[in-house]
Amino acid sequence: MAESALTGTPVRRAAPVAPPDGTPAPAGWRVELRRASEVVALVGLVVTQPLLDVLGRSPDFFLFHRATSGDVLALVAVVALVPGAAVALLGAATRLAGVRVRAVAHTVVVGLLLAALAVQVGRQATPLRGVPLLVLAALVGAGAAVAYRRWSVLGRVLRVAALGPLVFVGLFLFASPASAVVLPRAHAGVGGVAGPGAHPPVVMIVLDELPLVSLLGPDGRIDATRYPNFAELAGGSTWYRNATGVSGWTPYALPAMLTGRYPSTPSAPHYSQYPDNLFTALGGLYDIRAQESITRLCPPSRCDQPVAPEQGLGVLVRESGALLGRIAAPVDSRIDPQESYREQTAAEVGLDAAEPVPADPKFRWDSLNDNQPARFTSFLAGLRPSDRPTLHFLHLLMPHAPWAYLPSGARYDAPDDLPNDGVGWTDLARSRHLAQLRYTDRLVGETLRTLRASGLYDRSLVVLTADHGVSFTRGWQGRGMGAIEHAPGEVAWVPLFVKEPGQRAGRVDDRNWEHVDLLPTIADEVHVRIPWRLDGRSAQQPPRERTEKFFYDRPGERVVLPGGVPARPVPPVPHPLVGTTVGQTPSGGTASVAHLGAFDHVDPAAGELPALVWGTVPREVPDGTPLAVAVNGRIGAVVPVAPQDQGGRRFAAFLPDDHLFRAGANRLDIYRVGADGALRRLTLS
Repeated sequence: MAESALTGTPVRRAAPVAPPDGTPAPAGWRVELRRASEVVALVGLVVTQPLLDVLGRSPDFFLFHRATSGDVLALVAVVALVPGAAVALLGAATRLAGVRVRAVAHTVVVGLLLAALAVQVGRQATPLRGVPLLVLAALVGAGAAVAYRRWSVLGRVLRVAALGPLVFVGLFLFASPASAVVLPRAHAGVGGVAGPGAHPPVVMIVLDELPLVSLLGPDGRIDATRYPNFAELAGGSTWYRNATGVSGWTPYALPAMLTGRYPSTPSAPHYSQYPDNLFTALGGLYDIRAQESITRLCPPSRCDQPVAPEQGLGVLVRESGALLGRIAAPVDSRIDPQESYREQTAAEVGLDAAEPVPADPKFRWDSLNDNQPARFTSFLAGLRPSDRPTLHFLHLLMPHAPWAYLPSGARYDAPDDLPNDGVGWTDLARSRHLAQLRYTDRLVGETLRTLRASGLYDRSLVVLTADHGVSFTRGWQGRGMGAIEHAPGEVAWVPLFVKEPGQRAGRVDDRNWEHVDLLPTIADEVHVRIPWRLDGRSAQQPPRERTEKFFYDRPGERVVLPGGVPARPVPPVPHPLVGTTVGQTPSGGTASVAHLGAFDHVDPAAGELPALVWGTVPREVPDGTPLAVAVNGRIGAVVPVAPQDQGGRRFAAFLPDDHLFRAGANRLDIYRVGADGALRRLTLS
């Protein structure tokens, strides 16, 4: 109440009235702004912070997709602005249904976002997973929504936290390892000094995620039956059998190999962060033909990147969305962008075949060259003599996951959510890895044939190795610290073959080799002096005296591993039913197969087969029950029913023998194997 200035009588002020066009009163806009800032704060915590944190620690994500600075900045803008704005606008639209509905809708949104945040926090702070974690998160969200309605202090805290997305963006752009990709510093690499002596061509192939033990046979040598081309290379080169990478993560391992220095800082694998490396050392003397995958160590002044996977903002947004799905899931998942990297094939990129299909009857597909990775196709095409010394460098994501190749070169589809660890899953992962390794062996064979046909093989320094391995030990699968501690022989030890110019006889050297020794060894072989301090030592020097291995899960944090060549893990014994034919059997039970229709129209000439069979079984089939999977009456695999997870009560069978399949319709049968070995056919849907 107020008094009139003229009469002194009380005057009642009218409540604010919305204008005739329906525009909310100014007070309503202030409420909406407060609510929008609260939503922005919560979306920043649920989406922006975790996603930019993972991407900021994964500069290789942007390097693999050859993202420009503009692409990265656009992605950051999308991540920071679009989700919060979309949720806020949808909430504001509920005001059309009335003020009370709008208030309830906003409270519900706050509760849902806090529940989503509780899922992420709960996965880190509690052992709960799946439905129990969702129930806990729902209770937290409901309680938080009630608290938000009752106490205004929570809203004030959220409004202050609305500045969070700006902070997260700033940390990403200026403090994360990925900042080097967005804001690269000037390149000032030091060139090597050419010395007296010949400067032979250098052919260097770095494979990825390949443990030495995967190549070994029962006698500790390269298994020539399974991997004839690796064995051929070993037979004409020096095999450093006690060689180890220095990290289980490519962004740290590969720079160490090419700089001769142990990882010291979590820097992006970018020439601005590692200006002194193999490419700059040889670049003044050698032509550089480099095919990098998830690094960019060769500066643009030295070489370009002729083959790149799918590029642009669209693919960055799509892959970031998939990554966010794993971050936000109520179950453990591989929050590692590198798990999704897949080499595009020559056909996908549109490259012509580098050479005719080899006259080898085991190569069944006319489209083999289409199926081979485009980066490899371009690498082969560049293996030609030159008037100038040339470095031919290839980093190929093979046999790295995702596994998609059979030994024959045919491809197959697989779901993204199959676990790699646990009963049944570890053996499946190892089998798929070994199948892709056998295909990788064929790529090695193509390389050797091309080098010999071009006349480069005899006069070149040929180096083939891998940056790191991977563990398939149950309970410790992967390349993390647990795998390093419990299965170091699978993570750290890698194949390394060095064929000197003119070398014909093979030999084995069991010195304590670490991959920081690679650059000084190459430099000595090509008579170039490296002008910076190296942690490694050349193979032309006496071996290091210590037997322990230095390994780094994190840069600057040395892990000391005991030395010695690891033994091959005992392979699983094949089930006696594999390879047998099945006649008439009684029916008993059901199963669901995810891609059953793929067996109706199989075209082997297309170079793709339904070689992975996955699905679910009902509850009455106990965990661990063996299932025999047959194609056209012949059993190709026997696998257990895995314990229930977020995908249900699942099974998955890998059929690497492409001779199981024929053109046209194929019959898929799945049998439940009884304790007495009797088979009962399941009805498939």
